[in-house]
Amino acid sequence: MVPSPSPAGARAAVEQLLERIDAVEPLVNAICTPHPEALAQADRLDREAGEGAARGPLHGRAVLVKDNVDTHDLPTTAGSLALADAPPPTRDATLVRRLRDAGMVVLGKTNLSEWANIRDEGSTSGWSAYGGLTRNPYALNRSAGGSSSGSGAAVAAGLAPYAVGTETDGSITCPAAFNGCVGIKPTVGTVPTAGVVPVSSSQDSAGAMALTVADAAALLGVLAADGTDYAAYAVPGRLAGKRIGVPRATYWGYSSHADAAAERALSLLAAEGATIVDHTDLPALGEEVWEDELLVLLAELRVEVEAYLATREGTVPRTLREVVDFNSAHAGTELAHFGQALFEQALAGPVAGSPEHLAARGRGVAATRDGGIDRVLREHGLDALVTPSFAPANPIDLVNHESFPGSCTGPSAIAGYPLVTVPTELAAGLPVAVSFWGTAGSEGGLIEVAHGYETARDASSGPLPPPTFPTFV
Repeated sequence: MVPSPSPAGARAAVEQLLERIDAVEPLVNAICTPHPEALAQADRLDREAGEGAARGPLHGRAVLVKDNVDTHDLPTTAGSLALADAPPPTRDATLVRRLRDAGMVVLGKTNLSEWANIRDEGSTSGWSAYGGLTRNPYALNRSAGGSSSGSGAAVAAGLAPYAVGTETDGSITCPAAFNGCVGIKPTVGTVPTAGVVPVSSSQDSAGAMALTVADAAALLGVLAADGTDYAAYAVPGRLAGKRIGVPRATYWGYSSHADAAAERALSLLAAEGATIVDHTDLPALGEEVWEDELLVLLAELRVEVEAYLATREGTVPRTLREVVDFNSAHAGTELAHFGQALFEQALAGPVAGSPEHLAARGRGVAATRDGGIDRVLREHGLDALVTPSFAPANPIDLVNHESFPGSCTGPSAIAGYPLVTVPTELAAGLPVAVSFWGTAGSEGGLIEVAHGYETARDASSGPLPPPTFPTFV
């Protein structure tokens, strides 16, 4: 159901959220910068609503924004101390302007894996020098995922009903799965990334996180502002006749917990009239595909992060080299837990637009679009693919490299295609999820399938129970 403007009023809703934040935010550390004028925003929006000037269905609703998205009235740091003392950006990111235009209360900024997890292969997800360590509300010793860790943990913990995340490869999908919330990573380009600290224009996508598919779809409608009512796809009865493929090779089989939950999801989808087409496997992607992906990301990062830094005022690094030098000069804080090998690799490697970059990008697109996702969808007449998302959240480890068994995100990331991730159940006390894949521009159909599954799940076993913040699982 499409949300309606907050019936209790924006101020009352924000007051309740602030009380919740006071109670549980110290446990999860999801919000790095609360908005000091959240109540003033709410009062202004209540006055508008009282005058009959509500701006839309999300008028008065609170949203948290990942701290790599520009806000003119709050710091934007990407989790880095290099940007912590800079003045706020001079203007809102396009997507933040759309949130405000829709009448949403910007409640604050969420912590993230520093620089959206592109600094070092040995990083700890959910940690940044600016924001500290975000923890999973279902078990405080478990990872909240990355890089939109704060957004996922905040939604799951009830700190806000809506949050914005960004994904380059897995950064909405993973925290949605780990924290038991819904994540919609749209087709690259659906939501403008102007004013978002970049990793890669080929793969960066901002998206929506919420507790339900309908709420996430409503937020996507605001972010995209493309005339599509994405929430209108979140209605019952759309599963009948859908053909859903199951690519078991590679994307199943890495976690008995994730597999068992996904098998139950298949049964529910079939019971609602969907045709399950098993073993619709994608062609195997060799190691060279992932090497090409990294080359593309680092080549684009080097150029695009410097273009972003040029927009910031104050004493901030202006080049990636200056960021690296800043980190080295502040190694006791910035490099306390892991290094910056990927930044250094970006400085030594090819740049965006070089023959090496263009060739790697071309090979990745060919392998994951026409030679991958689109080929399987076309050959089997499918509306979507479904896989487990991730194994249950791994323990936080600030010493050794993290382990993330599985992951459904790589092909869609390289292709620039959408993913919708929906919780299935708790496994050993931790959330697990399924992700629905599609081709470019297929968000509406994926929302239909995801909402249909969510509805069947709720009728069968109910939504996930809320987190209880245990210290150990």
